[in-house]
Amino acid sequence: MTGTTMRAVVLDGPGPPEALRIAELPVPEPGPGQVLIRVTAFGLNRSELHTRLGLAEGVTFPRVPGIEATGVVVACPGGELVEGQQVAAMMGGMGRTFDGGYAEYTCVPVRQAVPFTSSLPAATLGAVPEMLQTAHGSLTTGLDARAGQTLLVRGGTSSVGMAAAVLAKRLGMTVLSTTRSPAKAAALTAAGVDHVLLDDGQVADEVRHLVPDGVDTALELVGTPTLPDTLRATRVHGVVCFTGMLSNEWTVRDFYPIEYLPTGVRLTAYGGDATDLPSSVLQSFLDAVDAGEVTVPVHRTYRFDEIRQAHADMEAGVAAGKLVVLI
Repeated sequence: MTGTTMRAVVLDGPGPPEALRIAELPVPEPGPGQVLIRVTAFGLNRSELHTRLGLAEGVTFPRVPGIEATGVVVACPGGELVEGQQVAAMMGGMGRTFDGGYAEYTCVPVRQAVPFTSSLPAATLGAVPEMLQTAHGSLTTGLDARAGQTLLVRGGTSSVGMAAAVLAKRLGMTVLSTTRSPAKAAALTAAGVDHVLLDDGQVADEVRHLVPDGVDTALELVGTPTLPDTLRATRVHGVVCFTGMLSNEWTVRDFYPIEYLPTGVRLTAYGGDATDLPSSVLQSFLDAVDAGEVTVPVHRTYRFDEIRQAHADMEAGVAAGKLVVLI
């Protein structure tokens, strides 16, 4: 039986990690086309850091942050999902235009809840939704990646970077991945990365030493500061997908395409939604994890009341993989 109140993390406005406070709020009531989810775990994302720092657009305060959560269906008035069904919820305004996953319960549109069945630990399940959705979408929609191609992941020890490496290796790609920290190199090797590159802002020459003509595909997760160098590391007719902004720098000033883009190198972008992650893809990935074929890169888990420390760690960039909060 669901109670009438719940614990939730509330952000009243931009600020440091201390701006996140735990409050008692009413449990949301789902309407037609919505589903109420009892949250078991939620992963942390740079998007939520942008929200806390006041860098995200379209956010209204006070707000329960969190662009993703995993849990169990409690109520679904339209009957689209049955009570007790495991689901992963993500994106579509979660934690920005309406309250998100940093709570014991969250209410989202049904279209943003992807069903699955798994006995994996809550921490593992909590790490997967946004990480898998973004990595899968970047490789498929963004890059049209193929077996036998080379892939450069710029920002490799981020959760999306780690997931992209795992997916790319399963696809049969050769993966080059960057990190600014030598201490994180082992984590990339463990994820199956073929070539680990220490990133000082310029890796194109090292990439071309390994792949003389340049890589076939590149996933840019750091942002605009490293994008020109990533483009230089990519072959003619190769594709660079701009997906992440770990640097918190989003825009290219005074963009002159002929000067900025190397001749023949293609630049695209990916910013997806829950509908970009088919239930079959999520289920297949979780089944592969359960079978020991794939490892989910969870760096650390936190208790609900450790949310400030979790955000401080995310902002400091200490993780090689996903940070997850357990309810």
